[in-house]
Amino acid sequence: MLRSVNGVELFLLGRALMKIGEEAMPSEGIGEHSTSARTVLIVVSDLRAHPETTVGEIAGRTGLPQSAVSAAIGRLRTVGAVIAETDPRDRRRTIIREAPEVSERVTRVRDTPIDAALAAALGTDDPQRVRETVAALEELADRLIPQLRQ
Repeated sequence: MLRSVNGVELFLLGRALMKIGEEAMPSEGIGEHSTSARTVLIVVSDLRAHPETTVGEIAGRTGLPQSAVSAAIGRLRTVGAVIAETDPRDRRRTIIREAPEVSERVTRVRDTPIDAALAAALGTDDPQRVRETVAALEELADRLIPQLRQ
């Protein structure tokens, strides 16, 4: 008999997956930044949903402090993932958008396998168990975030 997942379990699963994702992402070459990977990813997620936006608008939508959003944008600019330009219609505003070209850093992060971090979280070195879990995560990602899986 299948047992359904409740909201608390789903939330805790999401947190566990976020931690595994943070562990899987390479951190070398990004310099010293006060923002966490989680904060940066929240900003990236918001930026994808709102392609031309401002730091204040991101802060308003995400609930993050404006200083944390600014730091995350700074980190993303450092690695070439976003550009910030003066709004030609209102020179007091700075518009943030994803960089048109995918930077080397973004490519490296996207191409880094999750196997080692996943194996550590699963507490196993069984490659078959890791492959099965990766396949389950790929199916879930295809269903829940298809726009990122193209």
